[in-house]
Amino acid sequence: MVLCTWFSSLKLRRALYRTRWRVNLLPVLVLVVLVIFTFLILSLWSRTLGLKLPESVEINKPEFFQFQAKGNPNPDSRKRHPPYYSSPEIGSGPYHNWELFAAEYRDMLQNLKIFVYPDVSMNNESSPFARVFLPHPDPFDPKIGNYFSEHVFKHALLRSSLVTQHPEEAHFFFMPFSINAMRNHPLLHSESSISSFVAQYTSRISLEFQFWNASGGADHFYLCCHSVGRDAASKHLALRNNAIQITCSSSYFQRLYTAHKDIALPQVWPRQYEQVLNPPEARDKLVFFAGRVQNSQIRKELLTLWENDTSFSIFSGHPPFPYKEGFRRSRYCLHVKGYEVNTARVSDAIRYGCVPVLISNYYDLPFSNILDWSMFSIVISQGDIALLKNILSSISKPMYLNLYRNLCIVRKHFKWYTTPRNYDSFYMTAYQLWLRRGLSRVA
Repeated sequence: MVLCTWFSSLKLRRALYRTRWRVNLLPVLVLVVLVIFTFLILSLWSRTLGLKLPESVEINKPEFFQFQAKGNPNPDSRKRHPPYYSSPEIGSGPYHNWELFAAEYRDMLQNLKIFVYPDVSMNNESSPFARVFLPHPDPFDPKIGNYFSEHVFKHALLRSSLVTQHPEEAHFFFMPFSINAMRNHPLLHSESSISSFVAQYTSRISLEFQFWNASGGADHFYLCCHSVGRDAASKHLALRNNAIQITCSSSYFQRLYTAHKDIALPQVWPRQYEQVLNPPEARDKLVFFAGRVQNSQIRKELLTLWENDTSFSIFSGHPPFPYKEGFRRSRYCLHVKGYEVNTARVSDAIRYGCVPVLISNYYDLPFSNILDWSMFSIVISQGDIALLKNILSSISKPMYLNLYRNLCIVRKHFKWYTTPRNYDSFYMTAYQLWLRRGLSRVA
């Protein structure tokens, strides 16, 4: 009897235990189901919001995602450094916001007014410094080289509808001296003489005209594409701090360049424009670069690492074939910092349809508030140059074709004309001025 009672109580305890176990397990199961269901909903929602790819574009997922796995084999280094390259979305265009830019651009064309100081039209014989201010007689002379943008801007401005003869209605005032012309002037030439001349000129116009004093120079601007131009304003405090410097040497690391105030100017060589681009399938080389290495440690490293790689066309100095053929036959063309952060290789690559690979730290890229450079170029840190081939080889064919298509779209923004055309380099630079109207002076 006692034994039967004990067995009965044991069965009762087991039943109660199983009941409690089931009761306690039920909330856990419900929670797991809810988490899984929430994850599925969020996944479907993110796909719904994402950019739908065209049916003709297929992504090879293993190839697309192998980039980061191949690019940095040391797992500890991933903890210390951020990813060196972020792949753009396939199908994305090259503009941050085309609709907003187009609307503001039209507003600029209708309203922007620039007054040019009269020195630009002085008689050739009226001053020994006349050629410092006069437009260059032939801005397409190949001897101008890297300083073409500086000279052709002046021609384009004087032939544009933006110039006003009524300074009281002007948003900006152009100081028409040419740093490149001063650099080649027998009475100036040196950097110290140029900065003294610019300081004296600024003081003169502030005495002869009321416009400088009204803003402290904040609505005045000048151009330079020569490396000595970065010190041109060094001897005039208000010019250095307040006036807008439009320059090819647009580096965050440069002491006299202020990104929110100054403007990055595309550096362009006076080359013949390529009307019909070589298609992607006709580009049999992965990489092209040719240039002097004497003044650049990073270029020396580039040659040491990749000069003997057969998929690269890399040369110290001139290549053994026409320079433009290197751009026409290659998928990627390197822009590597020399003496300055900027070179004309970026615009050369864009001109010939070769995707630029930018290896220059601290480069404030031209029109970067309008153009999304990651959609038509590759930006790599100088410290990652040893990973260059891994990076470029891991970009899928659809990704490359998207970069190429976007490059074809932005080409028009890197072209200069003596009589400006819609959306060319001149009007894109003028738009940068338009965005800076109303800036306050510093000193």
